[in-house]
Amino acid sequence: MKKVIIQITAGKGPAECCRAVALVLQLILEQAKQKHIETEILDNKKGEIEGTLLSGTLTAAGGDLESFIVEWSGTIQWIAQSLYRRNHKRKNWFVGVSIFDIKELPKWDLKDVKFETTRASGPGGQNVNKVETAVRGIHQPSGLQVFAMDSRSQLENKKLCVERLQAKVMAWQMEQLMDEQQSRWLEHHALQRGNPVKIIRDNL
Repeated sequence: MKKVIIQITAGKGPAECCRAVALVLQLILEQAKQKHIETEILDNKKGEIEGTLLSGTLTAAGGDLESFIVEWSGTIQWIAQSLYRRNHKRKNWFVGVSIFDIKELPKWDLKDVKFETTRASGPGGQNVNKVETAVRGIHQPSGLQVFAMDSRSQLENKKLCVERLQAKVMAWQMEQLMDEQQSRWLEHHALQRGNPVKIIRDNL
């Protein structure tokens, strides 16, 4: 299933643009739900004023994703009176929406985990017991590993090891995803104000 990263940004725009980012994010999430597109917020960078965002980043997959991408990819023009500056003449606020294809995260597979058992040690190196109840789990594709010796049962420690390692691997995969997104975003940093793909007239 195709999966993309969507980043919404105010660029170097003022607070009104940051407010528009928050509103565009809300519209995108609502429309994605209507189109049966699965979304997940990756990161929201808050602006200086309550209710504003410097940028918002999310993933989207499934549903009618292709038409959704076409509709939102590009510059969004939000036309409204300033919410923060009275009698301000400017009414056009611009938001950039960039969409990047990403590789789907590898599925968690217990077959990728190598287990090692050892004796659990107490204070001063004293053996808690004489059987190998402590368990180390190593995720071979990433090299990540965890250690569990909470229980006197090797089976219970193995379960704990799996839970902790899965959480650690998922966090690592998300970091890889964010690094990829960030490097691509640097290539698309400039916010184009001409030829908006969507014009919205509504209050900020």
